[in-house]
Amino acid sequence: MIDIEKANQTAVSRMMSARPILKGVAPASEVIPGMRPNLLLHAGPPIEWARMSGPLRGAVIGALIFEGLAKNERDAEALVKKGEVDFAPCHHHATVGPMAGVTSASMMVYIIENETHGNTAYSNLNEGYGKVLRYGAYSKEVIAKLKWMNDAMGPALAKAIEASGGLDIRALLAEALHMGDEGHNRNKAGSILYTTKLAPWIAQVTSDSALKAEILKFLGENALSVLNPVMAACKAMADAAHGIEGSTLVSAMARNGTDFGLRVSGLGDQWFNAPAEVPDGLYFPSFSSKDANPDIGDSTITETAGIGAFAMAAAPAIVTFVSGTPQDALNATLEMYEITAAEHSHFTIPQLEFRGTPTGIDIRKVVELGITPRVNTGIAHKDAGAGQVGAGLVRPPMKIFEDAIRAYAKQYKL
Repeated sequence: MIDIEKANQTAVSRMMSARPILKGVAPASEVIPGMRPNLLLHAGPPIEWARMSGPLRGAVIGALIFEGLAKNERDAEALVKKGEVDFAPCHHHATVGPMAGVTSASMMVYIIENETHGNTAYSNLNEGYGKVLRYGAYSKEVIAKLKWMNDAMGPALAKAIEASGGLDIRALLAEALHMGDEGHNRNKAGSILYTTKLAPWIAQVTSDSALKAEILKFLGENALSVLNPVMAACKAMADAAHGIEGSTLVSAMARNGTDFGLRVSGLGDQWFNAPAEVPDGLYFPSFSSKDANPDIGDSTITETAGIGAFAMAAAPAIVTFVSGTPQDALNATLEMYEITAAEHSHFTIPQLEFRGTPTGIDIRKVVELGITPRVNTGIAHKDAGAGQVGAGLVRPPMKIFEDAIRAYAKQYKL
């Protein structure tokens, strides 16, 4: 008979003991396993072009233009329809990406090494807010920014990180939680810490004064600079907890703009999917829920690892961005203790007398209590090319947890 509690303790202990270190930046084709020129990685569970949402299609178009494989939207769509472009989830290649999550072969990516367990994870570079590729925009300005990030900032970051000897993202996150972040939609403190830690090394390795200033300005003004390495760090943590025989803990949650999917540690690489929902939140001027695409992105890896909406009590100011009140932020964290296996040994919340964040979502508890995980998220416009229209809160559909429970019972003959 399988000892579920022991299996879950093993899984959550591995998740919490993982020590993700930012080790470098390199082209995706050089470091991501299985990456090749005609492969585009995307957020969420597997999906084909015909079912892709507007923002995901927009990001695919933009990536093909960025790679020089297409000149415009028409060329890009023709390539896809001729079957010359392959698609795969970022998660299938040890990678994560915010929102559309599209990552192509020549894009620079962060390299995170889990020094405790030896696994590695990757994520692309963060573009900032507004009309950006991850929200499905692909205008000339979007592509120009991507090229600058890739050709100018990326190599400088690579040299700076190498010179630094690596950055401990777990330690940075722990400090950021004590400064008002929750690690998903609010990363102001973490991005400041990230920029501060890298600034001396960027100054040391960059001889061009104008470029040096431009990079530091870009990182310093982007309150999401640290989000992508944080996501890769959470992926490394969650992957360390994956594949534990008998475990009922969630090891991945992700959305592609059409489906919301999850994986369970003890159920191998099977995805359990159901239609994604439109988040409830605050919209930018002139936009409303009528403009919103259903939830999208791999950034739910943060909640999977015990931060994000699970740490909202540490970040009451986030409600000015995603809606609600400071009490709602506190209640969100308190509710998540009901469906998790542990309190994090490194991520603590001052507002709760330094109680560890709720960590290790147990599909049994979700179904038994009828409480689904909370998620903080950005909101993309439903049309390709439009970009971000707001931010808010969402929950996964209960169906994916119920399907996972049934699959678990069948596999383990319960």
